[in-house]
Amino acid sequence: MIRFWSYEREYKKIKKKIFSKLDKTFLKGNIFFGTELVNFEKKFIKKYKSRFGVAVGSGTDAILISLKALNIRSGDEIITAANTAIPTISAIVNSGAIPKLVEVGEDYLIDTSKIEKLITKRTKAIIPVHLYGQACDMSKILKIAKKYKIKIIEDCAQAQGAKYNKKFVGTLGDFGCFSFYPTKILGAYGDGGFITTKSYKDFLKIKRLRFYGIETINKKNLFYKKYYANENGLNSRLDEIQSTILNIKLKHVDKYINKRIQLANLYLKYLKNTDINLPKTNKLKKHVFHLFTVSHPKRGEIIRMLDKEKIGTRIIYPYPINIMKGYKNFKFDDQNLKYSKKLSKEIFSLPLFPELRDYEVKKICMTLIKILKKIN
Repeated sequence: MIRFWSYEREYKKIKKKIFSKLDKTFLKGNIFFGTELVNFEKKFIKKYKSRFGVAVGSGTDAILISLKALNIRSGDEIITAANTAIPTISAIVNSGAIPKLVEVGEDYLIDTSKIEKLITKRTKAIIPVHLYGQACDMSKILKIAKKYKIKIIEDCAQAQGAKYNKKFVGTLGDFGCFSFYPTKILGAYGDGGFITTKSYKDFLKIKRLRFYGIETINKKNLFYKKYYANENGLNSRLDEIQSTILNIKLKHVDKYINKRIQLANLYLKYLKNTDINLPKTNKLKKHVFHLFTVSHPKRGEIIRMLDKEKIGTRIIYPYPINIMKGYKNFKFDDQNLKYSKKLSKEIFSLPLFPELRDYEVKKICMTLIKILKKIN
């Protein structure tokens, strides 16, 4: 069986370090806002060239807190990609705003030529989603944001370490939102998220918002807090346990990314002469291949046959946001979202994680090639 994703192989390599470090963390007697969190925040912003950063409870919280930091109100409009994950939309809706969906292109990313048509007086921000590990066309998005004086919140949940024009995602807009869900580029063994920002004022605000709106002051690597809410916030803390694990794994993240790229190149090599639609890449961008997503009109047959051969796949995502019952009241313009709907019926992702072996990728590809010959 070749699983779509697995953490067991990675865990076996680092479990001694994890248990040793966790023991020391527990003996410090501080589960929240301790030295592990402080150190992780410092290391993360240094690594990804951000001025400021705050760890939070999840990637979804990262987007919601960023929206709250912009003082988003009921009736405000937020523009994002039609094929994004539910959490992006959930955060927008929970902020009180109205999501506006933009069609995507053949690279599965937001079609920047269609953004301006959706901008109104109520538009407050654009959330470009760097899907599957590849950055959106940020130069065009930055120009649009500047022209209309609207903010940019980058959804980097699937693209930690990706670059646009040699700059890391999360440093191009006003906020960068990351996820440490276990399947992500840098995965916790639980959940977590991160917000990067260029503004010291926004940095202080998101620090308050993650902890009920309470002011926290970092002094000698310890957090002092007065139990007084300056504004209404959330309970969104990255605990010391996950911070400890992430500090260990952050040292290896470049190796993880390089392995993902190497495996993706193997897929591209073996499948280049097939009728599978392979990922579209761009020289301006560093693609970190969180997922290796392909498409084919006979997806259902392919997945069933791969499953019989004990090869795991996933559809990310099987339903576009505009057809979901939970968001029906927003009355999206379905006529202008036909391509996203078509993609949702054809895309699927092949196994890709750092501990996947080269021979396993070859086996997947050879099996897939045989299947394609049978169904064509």
